[in-house]
Amino acid sequence: MLSHVFIGVNDFQRAFHFYSGVMTELALQLKFSEEDKAWAGWVAADQPRPLFLIGRPFNGAPASAGNGQMIALLASDRAMVRRVYAKAIQLGANCEGVPGLRPQYHADYYGAYFRDPDGNKLCVCCHTPE
Repeated sequence: MLSHVFIGVNDFQRAFHFYSGVMTELALQLKFSEEDKAWAGWVAADQPRPLFLIGRPFNGAPASAGNGQMIALLASDRAMVRRVYAKAIQLGANCEGVPGLRPQYHADYYGAYFRDPDGNKLCVCCHTPE
């Protein structure tokens, strides 16, 4: 369904440090990082897409988080959700919802929510029973 997701950031080094930690916990690998262009991308080891990208906005304007926009990253199990959330908080994320079941979505939905250092809202979740 998706080719790639791009998140605008203002401080590439800070964002790269943050997302490198989060992506490692999700078992995603760095596909590229071009510091001179201020962008980087991660991908699953066995697939060319989708890509998760960060970088400065193409138009040169400051990056800003949108109200109501969120990217949900898929975890393989509930333990991974907890690890990713803990790593994100350790790296400076702001909590938007601790790891837990969200039965209002479905019986096995287990997720956690946080904002990256630029204010972008992210979720990490899994859809399988414990």
